[in-house]
Order: sequence, then structure tokens, then C-alpha cells
Amino acid sequence: MRNGSIPGTRGRVRPLTLLGSPVLHEPCGDVSDFGPELATLVEDLFATMYAYEGVGLAANQVGVPLRVFVYDCPDDEEVRHLGHVVNPRLVEADGVVLRGPEGCLSLPGLEAGTERHDHAVVEGFTVTGEPVTIHGTGFFARCLQHETDHLEGTVYADRLTGWRRRKLMRQAARTSWGGGR
Repeated sequence: MRNGSIPGTRGRVRPLTLLGSPVLHEPCGDVSDFGPELATLVEDLFATMYAYEGVGLAANQVGVPLRVFVYDCPDDEEVRHLGHVVNPRLVEADGVVLRGPEGCLSLPGLEAGTERHDHAVVEGFTVTGEPVTIHGTGFFARCLQHETDHLEGTVYADRLTGWRRRKLMRQAARTSWGGGR
């Protein structure tokens, strides 16, 4: 494979936006220009996701309030899912609700048991404007729900309640990056 065909090889690593930043807590705007700037953003998202060893990354996690995310995530059968979605909409989240460990590059070093459906379907577009539908099960379904949440202004910590939320917020407050609100 040539370097140009591997996602992220032409991108630059951008700084991550961390919990507490306002851009993480507001809905992102739809992409209307499917030009070279969008292609550069997608490449940068892949480069940043790989640099920080994530399985998904939304544009607002690098401070860009647009509806775009990338992923390189296995499902529960270790099948690799690699791609990106522009203007994604979560159109289905069903099946069994499972509480599983969830982390986030915007809350580095932390994780908490978070409830998610074990099946999800996201519809959107490719970087060139072609319609795309992505089906996910297991861990990949969790990833799809997590990333679409980001674009709605929700981080996984917002889905926690009670002692799980209090514990995560205490842990975030003790981190070197401060943890925000």
C-alpha cells in the first residue's frame, strides 16, 4: 500500500480538546462544503486518533464544531471497522443494553462503566459526499454511539449518574489536565 492510501499518513496531529471545553458540550454544525478542507480535516482526525491510540475521534475533539468523525475500531469478534462519516445521524440503537468500560481521548486516562446498546446504525456521507450506512455490533456499536454523542455535545460522562458520575468527576479533577466542570 502506498502511504497516501493509509488514512492519516498525510494528516497532522492536532491538540485534543479536553473535558470542560465548551466545544465538547454544544451540538456541532452540519458540513456543507465537501471540498479539500474537509478532506484535510478527516486526514488530521485519523492522524490524531492514531497518535493518541484511540478507536474513534470526532471533529469537536480537536476543536472543530462540525459533524464529522473517524473510526478504526474492532467489534466483539475482532473484525476491524475503518472509516469516517460526515453529517452522521444515529438512526438505530437497539438490542441489549450493556454496561461496559468506556473511555475517551477527551478524558485521557479515565474510563467508567457506561450503558450502550449492542447494535447501532449510523447514516451519513463520505468525504466526497457519497451516502453511507454503517452497521455496528458490540464494541463497534458502542464506538458509533459514543462518536455521534460527541457531535450532539454529549460526552460519555454526561450519560453517567449517581456514584459512577461522581467517581469519574473526582478522578477527572485529580488529573494533570484538570477535568473541567
